[in-house]
Amino acid sequence: MSPTLKTEIADRVSSISVSSTLKVSQDAEKLRSQGVDVSDFGAGEPDFPTPDNIKQAGIRAIQQNFTKYTAAGGILELKQAICDRHTADFGTSYKPANCLVTVGGKHSIFNLTQVLINPGDEVIIPVPYWVTYKDVVNYAGGKCVFVPTNEESGFALNAATIEPYITARTKMIIINSPSNPSGAVLSPEDFEEIYKIALKHGIFLLTDECYCHFLYGSEAFSIAALPGAKDTVLVAGTVSKTYAMTGWRIGYSLVPERIAGAMLKLQSHSTSNPTSISQKAAVEALRGPQDSVAAMLKEYRQRRDFVVARLRQIPGVQCAMPDGAFYAYPNIGGALGRGGIHTPQQFAEKLLQEAHVAVVPGEAFGTHHHVRISYATSMAELERGLDRMHRFIDGLA
Repeated sequence: MSPTLKTEIADRVSSISVSSTLKVSQDAEKLRSQGVDVSDFGAGEPDFPTPDNIKQAGIRAIQQNFTKYTAAGGILELKQAICDRHTADFGTSYKPANCLVTVGGKHSIFNLTQVLINPGDEVIIPVPYWVTYKDVVNYAGGKCVFVPTNEESGFALNAATIEPYITARTKMIIINSPSNPSGAVLSPEDFEEIYKIALKHGIFLLTDECYCHFLYGSEAFSIAALPGAKDTVLVAGTVSKTYAMTGWRIGYSLVPERIAGAMLKLQSHSTSNPTSISQKAAVEALRGPQDSVAAMLKEYRQRRDFVVARLRQIPGVQCAMPDGAFYAYPNIGGALGRGGIHTPQQFAEKLLQEAHVAVVPGEAFGTHHHVRISYATSMAELERGLDRMHRFIDGLA
């Protein structure tokens, strides 16, 4: 007789949830597979193709048989290209020893939290937050300390907002500017004050620069450019959004050398190296022409202006103007309490099933009156989907 298997899932996995953004994409895809015409505002990825020069670099890598294992933390050529691009864009002075190439930006953030956060350590996370921050901190055994922001001022954040939440157990502050999901952007002055507060208390400042090149009213900026900041600032970056390379899965960290070494140790036992072919493509992205970035930003600005204006025409919906990224984060509080809908989760589920529009509910980002709309899709699709959303809300009894 065979022994009974011990099937309980490990507690550390039970402490996290499935990514809400990925679940929305899966639900929308399920409907599409049934022949349903879905307007999908859930996906957080550019609808633009990867620029041709980058694709050709990947093809050359295959043709030249660059298809073997590489160093676990990435090839030196790519590390140098990352450092050089960061210097050119922001005026920093990182060296390859500070750089670890990861399997996307999410992997960078995961590695950083796992090597720095001990059980009981506190991590300050402004609300609304990107869905993964909470779960990777929980997975490390840390404690999330959520800091609310002011929607009326466009989800503004500053040092005075954060400092009351700092305790003796605080280990890290996570800042995402431009923000996913709100599109809020920290001014260099406010960012510097937050850095000074972190420095005063001996806290790491993790800056997620995923959308750093998609700014509508200000110049690109990295807090890591401040004198001395490299000792306590942790940069998580990616080529995914900037160069429309989401599927290539290349991210990076720029951190103190000892932290890079700890992350490399972890990565050597998890993913090993990022894909060799993708690394060569990323070198071309960083060293090649940058005009595609400006072209995407111009299109995103037009879409943003249309989406916000259209949302503000819907009764019961309010929307702060995003200053960066490619998301709108409308407050749908005026539509709740009608048609049996009391939460953004219920709103999103019913909107998808009845109006065939996919959005991400605000609970995923720590708020209870919002949904996230990605405008990384065509103007025609935005118009069609927002018309459907308008009719859906008008029809709620």
